[in-house]
Amino acid sequence: MVTSILPVVMTDAVVKRRAKDLLGPVDLTISETGFTIVMGPNGAGKTTLLRSLHGLERLTQGRVQWQTPLKDAHRRQAFVFQTPIMLRRSVLENLTYPLLLRGTKKGLAEALARDWAQRVGLDDVLGNPAPQLSGGEKQKLALARALITQPDIVFLDEPCANLDGRATREIETILQQVNAAGTRIVMATHNIGQAKRLATDVLFLLNGQIAEQSPAHTFFNAPQTPQAAALLRGDIVE
Repeated sequence: MVTSILPVVMTDAVVKRRAKDLLGPVDLTISETGFTIVMGPNGAGKTTLLRSLHGLERLTQGRVQWQTPLKDAHRRQAFVFQTPIMLRRSVLENLTYPLLLRGTKKGLAEALARDWAQRVGLDDVLGNPAPQLSGGEKQKLALARALITQPDIVFLDEPCANLDGRATREIETILQQVNAAGTRIVMATHNIGQAKRLATDVLFLLNGQIAEQSPAHTFFNAPQTPQAAALLRGDIVE
C-alpha cells in the first residue's frame, strides 16, 4: 500500500520579502480528505500560503512537513495558477509532457492525454497550439495537465477568476469529480458563490494570518470574525 503524502503540516511558517511580512506566523494542518477553500481580501496572503505549501515560496522561518520524503511529496502534488502557463507546443504535447518527465512510455502517455482531453472537452483541439486556445480552454488544459499525474493534492490559485460562467461551471464540475474520486483540493477564490458550491471547509486569511478556520456550513452561516461577516455581506474588507 502506498503511503499518502497527507496530512501536510505547516508549523510557525513566516514569509517575508524586503522586510515586509507576507505570511505568518501560520500553523496549519491540511487533512487527507476534503475541499478546502481559502478566502480573504486582496493582499491577505492567499497566494503566498498556497505557494508556501506547495514549495514554490521559500519560508523565512518555520517548516512544511509531509508524510513522505520531500522529493516524493513534490512528485505527488500539483499547482494550477490563475494565469495558465502554456508550453509552446500542441495541446497533446502539453498533456504528455509531465508524464514523459516521469518516465511514462510515449504510447501510454498519449493514451492518457487523449483520455484527459476528452474529460475536459479538449479532444477536438488536441493538435492545436496551446497558446492559441481561449482563456477557458487554457485553464482546462492547465487543470488536465495537473491532474493527469494523479496527484494526492492539487493547489489552485483562483483558477476561474478570468473565466465566463460556462467555463467556470465546467471547471467546477471537473474539480468536484476528482475530489469525489479522492484528490485533495486546496483552492483560493474571491467568488463567494463558488466557495459555497465547493467547500467542505474554509480558511479565512487576514494580514497574512489565519483569522478563521471552520467547516463550510459554520463559516457561511455563523462566521466568527467581523471581517468574515463583512466579506460574506459583500462589503469591502481591508
